[in-house]
Amino acid sequence: MNPNQSNSFSMTRMLGAVALTFVFFSAYSYFFPQEKPAQTTESKSAPNPQAQEIKQISSPVSKQETPLLKISSKDFEIEFDSLGRVAQVYLKDKKYAKPASENLFSKLFGKKQESKPIDKVPLLDSTLIRPLEVRFADEEINQKAFSTPYSTSSSNLVLSDKPISFELVQNLGTQTLSKYITIYPDLSYEIKITSSNPSSKFFLTNGARPIADSDEYAFLGTILQNDGTLEKFEKNDVEGVEVYKDVTFLASVDRYFTTLLYEKDGKLEVLVDGKIPSLSPIGFVSIQGSKELGGYIGAKNYQELKALYAPLGDVVEYGLMTFFAKPLFLLLEVLHNLCGNWGWAIVMLTILVRVALFPLSYKGMIGMQKLKDLAPQMKQIQAQYKDDPQKMQKHIMELYKKNGANPLGGCLPLLLQIPVFFAIYKVLYCAVELKAEPWILWIHDLSVIDPYYILPLVMGVTMYISQIMTPTTYTDPMQEKVFKLLPLFFTIFFIIFPFPAGLVLYWSVNNILSIIQQMIINRIVAKQKEAKK
Repeated sequence: MNPNQSNSFSMTRMLGAVALTFVFFSAYSYFFPQEKPAQTTESKSAPNPQAQEIKQISSPVSKQETPLLKISSKDFEIEFDSLGRVAQVYLKDKKYAKPASENLFSKLFGKKQESKPIDKVPLLDSTLIRPLEVRFADEEINQKAFSTPYSTSSSNLVLSDKPISFELVQNLGTQTLSKYITIYPDLSYEIKITSSNPSSKFFLTNGARPIADSDEYAFLGTILQNDGTLEKFEKNDVEGVEVYKDVTFLASVDRYFTTLLYEKDGKLEVLVDGKIPSLSPIGFVSIQGSKELGGYIGAKNYQELKALYAPLGDVVEYGLMTFFAKPLFLLLEVLHNLCGNWGWAIVMLTILVRVALFPLSYKGMIGMQKLKDLAPQMKQIQAQYKDDPQKMQKHIMELYKKNGANPLGGCLPLLLQIPVFFAIYKVLYCAVELKAEPWILWIHDLSVIDPYYILPLVMGVTMYISQIMTPTTYTDPMQEKVFKLLPLFFTIFFIIFPFPAGLVLYWSVNNILSIIQQMIINRIVAKQKEAKK
């Protein structure tokens, strides 16, 4: 590649790569949603010695089963089934109701969303393993446990502003298993589980991951913190059973919600089982005799989880960008506390990020301006040495050196901004705090697509204006055509696929700031040229 081509070509490739990445993951997630495995009775794979401890029997499920116990509050309902498991959790807060708006792709191809918000949102899949299910190491006791119902003193409880406690008891003949549970108004709970046989070994699970918002752009699976290190498991990541002995918490998560277990005053031994039919590997806490644990089933609100137990803040994670995305979220939260609106907080965050990156942007734009100014001389060299590529390259490099220009100088600073964009993307996409939060007029929920596609259009227009104001040095007409089509491409893309309004707001504001920044730099360059005359 000739040096004079590298700047424009690299920039085109950079933006094209970003676009294609979004297209690929959006299209793949839409056409190939995560499958829900069928219920099976037992894994046919050869178990390793650890896997033999967790007995692979089917968990009885009856959708028509009357709950053993129902707990009601103004914000949620919890149902326990006859086997002492959390059968379902319903959230009543309108914040979590499914959005009424549809994206263009749904309208065109018939993938319909709910026509209106629902009264209460179920978090769990009733066909998968449920939170607080127990499995015994002893196979005979395990079989009996799945055919012996629990008993409790009341079938209905009402939770107001104070926690409530109850006991679930299962008589297995040779031993009695007791679950003493206290549930708090914030959906956290404490459980003391005890066997009358102190030597009895059994396993307690936090259950399969929630399914209330299982969008494929977010991490969906099982998380545990082992000796300070975060371990993550998605579907098919574990073939047998993996054992972790210094676990702080065990969580199953979707985009916005989690069901988890933790222990404040000690470390858990956790077995992660990949053989149990589920949406992702299932974690079990290993217990002998008795254990006291904390738990939670609900939204992944960062501050609430951290207040519950500091390490639980790590349940909210952003993949490879977590180390950078988490501080960005904390900054976004500070800005929200200042202005009281998540939309304006996004605008303020965009401005702060743009100011912080201004030195890089300035250097990149000045570099591109230099290359643009040298374009006529480069064309002359190309025409003069078109039959001698080596001489042509030599003279172009001498031209660069004489004028202090770098063929990649305008591109590299822009490349360094890509991780920032992806970190902000992950924050805006995965933060449950933005769910059902309005901005202005027509934007009633920053976590879903703009219902009237105004923001995608603003994004496209501002991207085009920013593009035509940015100096370029195209030598290949095809490159120039592709680059000029990118604003149209991105506009169509953001209209077709359901990207959150908060993310498109960030991108639109960023484009506007780019235009202002380019106007400032153009004036600086003009004054510098006048001073040289």
